[in-house]
Amino acid sequence: MAEIRELISEEKVNERIAEMGAKISQDYAGKEVHLIAILKGSVFFACELAKRITVPVTIDFMSVSSYGDSRESSGIVKIAKDLDEPIQGKEVLVVEDIIDSGKTLNHLKPMLMSRGPASLSLCTLLNKPERREVNVDVKYIGFDVPDEFVVGYGLDYAQNYRNLPFIGVAEE
Repeated sequence: MAEIRELISEEKVNERIAEMGAKISQDYAGKEVHLIAILKGSVFFACELAKRITVPVTIDFMSVSSYGDSRESSGIVKIAKDLDEPIQGKEVLVVEDIIDSGKTLNHLKPMLMSRGPASLSLCTLLNKPERREVNVDVKYIGFDVPDEFVVGYGLDYAQNYRNLPFIGVAEE
């Protein structure tokens, strides 16, 4: 097991998610927003975010991976679970735990756009701009984080540490 150093406290995470929920509610006023949570990592964030959005919310899930049990993205995007519902005509907000290289969302966004949503925006709890290899337009960002291996609040290292209520750095 790795040592975990706290990077962003539980209180700061909760405050920022509340701010993001308020902004999303404002931006989607008078509409229903359809969240697509990218499993497994974003599930904690997506649930907390949904609770703080005041416009009607529906939710679906996709399982998309480019990591496996590694600390480095393989660059190969695999869809293990597709959406259960069509998104045609919906105001879609893709919810991620972290955007790192950008490769996963660069692959996913055109695929989802081809399904005819009314709109499609991206939302992430964490953003690692230093690691970006592909430019992706992210409308809602919780925190920019340094190029360290972060865990907690849904983010894992080999399926461990997802349940931490804060964002930490896994140190060997």
